[in-house]
Amino acid sequence: MNVPSPYDALLARIPVRVRDVPVLGSVTRYWEYGDPAADTTIVMVHGFRGDHHGLEPVVAQLPEFRMISPDLPGFGASGVLTESRHNIDGYARWLEEFVAVLAPTGRVVVLGHSFGSIIVAAGVAGGLRADDVVLVNPIAAPALAGPRGILTRLAVFYYWAAARLPERLGFALLRNRVIVRVMSVTMAKTADPGLRRWIHNQHDRYFSAFADRRVVLEAFTASVGADVSEFAADIPQRTLLIAAEKDDITPVAAQHRLRELFPAATLQVIPDVGHLIHYEVPAQAADALRLFLSAEGTP
Repeated sequence: MNVPSPYDALLARIPVRVRDVPVLGSVTRYWEYGDPAADTTIVMVHGFRGDHHGLEPVVAQLPEFRMISPDLPGFGASGVLTESRHNIDGYARWLEEFVAVLAPTGRVVVLGHSFGSIIVAAGVAGGLRADDVVLVNPIAAPALAGPRGILTRLAVFYYWAAARLPERLGFALLRNRVIVRVMSVTMAKTADPGLRRWIHNQHDRYFSAFADRRVVLEAFTASVGADVSEFAADIPQRTLLIAAEKDDITPVAAQHRLRELFPAATLQVIPDVGHLIHYEVPAQAADALRLFLSAEGTP
């Protein structure tokens, strides 16, 4: 079942092109939105188990920019990495090469959401070309130490069980719709029943779009084994952190500590929302990004 997106009308006004590009021995599929000749290109990196669809509500708010949104290798329509594991080092290397292959002109902004925030931070710290950095729902501290650390531990057990089962049963467990729904219900904070219904439908449709069990297990291990704080001091670029008051993975206090680790970071905390800023309040995230990229947004 396809629940219509509340952002469809806005997204429909933005031109989109779908392309494939070879990166590190595999094929990355990406979506290019907006004017190819725009002065600013925003490269977007989605979170764990998602694909480019998750960031489309944010795309819909930013028609004035050129936006590049790939599916992470092994997820969505992109091929698996053949020259690296699906860990932070592998994804950071992939992102650096992806941006280099595209060779965007003008101002380049790299944006990462959740797991994507770690990949972006690792990539930029390692030399990825970026003029500005934007991290949405950044993983500011180890996930096991978050406000709902018990849920993370349950997730660790879930992925451990999926790894120990025979291939077919483990794959089925990873794609179990009941478990996906529990994850979705836990993360959603909005009281709007229509928006919640759409969010759950998005997770039903795209949260299990991974290539195989190995990919998702490697990526999960990476997602709970690293955080942005490890890379912050090595990111000299202007950085915007868009955090959430009710994030179950990273508390606001950790976001404030993270900001202090960057040489030049601004923190924007959005109230009454959790780890799904991109679904629940994309207009507020876009406004914060737009202000940051303007003169007024200088840290």
